[in-house]
Formats: sequence, C-alpha cells, structure tokens
Amino acid sequence: MSFIFHIDGSSAQTKLQQLIHAINEAISNGELKEGDFLPSVNKLSKDSGLSRDTIFKAYSILKQRSIISSTPTKGYFINSVSFKVMMLLDDFSAFKEQLYSSFRNSLPENYAVDLLFHHYNPDVFEQLILNSLGRYSMYLVMNIRNQRMEEVVRKIDPNKLLILDMGMPDSPDISYLTQDFYLGAMSCLHEGLEKISKYDEFNLVFPDSTPHPSEIIQAFNEFCQTNQLKHDVVRKIDQHPIRAGQAYLVIKEDDLVYIIKACKQQGLKLGVDVGLISYNDTPMKEIVGSGITVISVDFNEMGKKAARFTESKEKIFEKLPPRLILRGSL
Repeated sequence: MSFIFHIDGSSAQTKLQQLIHAINEAISNGELKEGDFLPSVNKLSKDSGLSRDTIFKAYSILKQRSIISSTPTKGYFINSVSFKVMMLLDDFSAFKEQLYSSFRNSLPENYAVDLLFHHYNPDVFEQLILNSLGRYSMYLVMNIRNQRMEEVVRKIDPNKLLILDMGMPDSPDISYLTQDFYLGAMSCLHEGLEKISKYDEFNLVFPDSTPHPSEIIQAFNEFCQTNQLKHDVVRKIDQHPIRAGQAYLVIKEDDLVYIIKACKQQGLKLGVDVGLISYNDTPMKEIVGSGITVISVDFNEMGKKAARFTESKEKIFEKLPPRLILRGSL
C-alpha cells in the first residue's frame, strides 16, 4: 500500500516520534504488511513537509529495531511482521510469574513481550509509560491505584490498553480484566464460614503499605459482623501476638511467612491451633505444611484471556471472581 503521513501540529510528540508511531500503527493495523515499501526519504519529505534528516533518523531507528530493512536498489521495506507488547506489572511475585508465563505461552511466536515493573512509584510509572508511547502494538498495565497514574495511562490509545488485576474498571473506553475484590472476598469468606467459626477470633492482616483495595477490609468487617465473629484488622503483624484460637486472613507474603514461623516456634499447628488464609495462590502454597488455604483468582486463566485480547484487539470488560481453595491451614 502507499504510506501517507501527516504532521499533527497539536501533538505533544516530536515529528520524529510521530513518524515512528505512524509506521508502527500502520503495521499493527495491517495497513502495512511484510514486504511493503515505504516512501523514499525524498518523496516522504516532499509529501509530508518533514525534513529529510527527520525521516532518515526515523527510518534508522526502525531499522535498529528490525521493523524495516533497506537495500540500495529497493529502498526501505517492512520486515516480517512482528508485534511488540508492553506488560507493565507492579512488582514481581510467584503468582505474577504465573500470569506472565500463561500470557507469553498463549501468544504466537511473532509477538515479543517486554516485561517491566513500576513498583507503585508514580515517577517510575510515568517515565515508563511516556517513553513507551508509539513503541508497542499493545499495552497491559497492572494495578492503577491513584489519580496521577490514571492520568498518565490515559495517554495510551484505549484500543491498545488492557488494565489487569485492579484499577479503573469504570472507564467505558478502556478494557479491563480485574478482580472483584469486595464481592469476591465476601463470597469466599462465606464459603469458609464453618471452618473460620471454630476459632475464637478472626484477624485480617492488612498493613498500611499494602496496595490491595480497601474493599477487602469492608467485605471482611461485614462478613464478621453478619456472622457475629470476634474480629480485628491488624496493621503490623510483628506487634500482634500469635496464639492458639486465632485465625488470620493474610494479604502480604512476608506476613504469611511471619505467622508460619511464629506457629512453628510455639509448637502451634496450622488448621488446628491457628487458622490461616492467604491471598493469591502459588505452587508453593500447595505444599507448605498441609497446604495453605487461599482466596485467589486463576492467574493462568487471566493470562490466557489477556493473550486473546492482545491478538484479537476486541474490547473486554470483565471482573474475574476469586475462589476459595481449602487446604490444611484452615
């Protein structure tokens, strides 16, 4: 096809960035296919008003990224078409490794995935997003938790964006594949009521620093009040005595390890003396002790659904329900 480019004078991107983005977009949308020729530097300069130097720099960058090639006789042409995907997660953990592996393994070989982490740092998040604009055919972003991050992520074309796990589910133009934290937690706790009720007190270990939404606290308190359970929200587990008759719902892995160690030191048996429920399943939780009871969505399924979205580009607005997996710790 004949590639046509127009400068957008209102764009925040430089002319160089606009041209690179336009070529990537044309490839992603199927307007440019493998073997298609790009205009010569002279022709594109004449048609678009761009300087020859800007066009040459853009073509050179695309050649460095192996998106285009050139020969003295043929000029510039599209290489074998591949798609670059940006997957921006909050941090690394075992269940996110499951998500990534499932996503990567569900995509065809001509998809390249760059895995990055923002660690809930708004400055890092903004820099990664702004530096990535126009470089990827799809963007998958996990855990948008504040206004500033929401504003930055809206700079991405909504047709190429998928929000994962939590954040921005009410945006009508942005696809999401998130957890239903309030109803999900409530449903799972009611399912485990019989086992939870055998303990004297039920504690939610929810540090101030946890990124998880406060809907979990709301669901926990309502569940305990409805079922007349003595309960508490523990912010610092190392300031809370671990003793027999207590049950715990734990969000962070560090707190889970702390409780398991404390029980071992005191000779308390999980599932008998102390009850334990953890958020988000991992293979390790299946084998620790007699197994750790978990509330978790299926991250393998989340990865597969995200891959289908990435390939099809069909909008998805879905909240995944977590399930309670009963094991020996409760």
